[in-house]
Amino acid sequence: MATWKSLLLQDSASPLMEQLSFFHDHTLLILVIITILVGQMMMGLFFNKYTHRYLLEGQLIELIWTILPAITLIFIALPSLRLIYILDETINPLISIKTIGHQWYWSYEYSDFKNIEFDSYLIPQTDMKNSSFRLLDVDNRMTIPYLSQVRMLISAADVIHSWTIPSLGVKVDATPGRLNQVSFTSNRTGLMFGQCSEICGANHSFMPIVVESISPKYFIKWISTMIEI
Repeated sequence: MATWKSLLLQDSASPLMEQLSFFHDHTLLILVIITILVGQMMMGLFFNKYTHRYLLEGQLIELIWTILPAITLIFIALPSLRLIYILDETINPLISIKTIGHQWYWSYEYSDFKNIEFDSYLIPQTDMKNSSFRLLDVDNRMTIPYLSQVRMLISAADVIHSWTIPSLGVKVDATPGRLNQVSFTSNRTGLMFGQCSEICGANHSFMPIVVESISPKYFIKWISTMIEI
C-alpha cells in the first residue's frame, strides 16, 4: 500500500500493474523532455535581445514543429495501444468471484464453490487492533490464490460504486442492473488495499476493499473452512 513517503504509484502486485507503471514512466519521461526543451526555448526568447530578421514566414520551422509533435504522439500512442490489448481478457480464469456493492459495504460470492458468500464491512475504530490500518481494514477479506487467473464479476444493488485495487491495476464500476467483468493475476502474496472510487453517498469513504493473496495450498484450506461454516 502507499505510505507517507510514496510519491508515485503503489508497488505493483500484478503483471498488468507492472505494464501500467512502465507506460506511466515512459509517458512521464517524454513530458519531462518536452517541458525542458520548451522551457529552454522560452527562456532564450525572454533574455535574447537579438531578432532574426528573416524569421517572418519560416516554412521550414513550421514544418519541423508540425512533424515533431506528430512523432511524439506516435511514441505515446503505440505503447498505449499495446497496453490496451494486454489488459484485454484472453486467458481462461481459474476461479470466478462475484462482488456486489451496497451502501456501504461489499458482498462477495465464490461462484465455483457452494455456500461461500459473505459481507465485507469496515472495521470500526473501536474494534481495531494495533496491527490494523485505519479506514482500510475489513472484517472479511476477499481471499485469492496468487499466480492464478481470477475473474471478477462486479455489480451493485443500489447506486453506482467502483471496485478498485490500485496495486493490481483494477478499477471497475459497479453499476446496478449491469454485470461488469475484469480479470487479473496476483504475482505475490500479501494484502492489497482499495476503496470505492465512485461517490456513492454519505459513507462513501467507509467501504474499503481488502484482497488477501495466499498460496494455492492455503487457499484450498480456506475454501474448506468456509464450506464447513
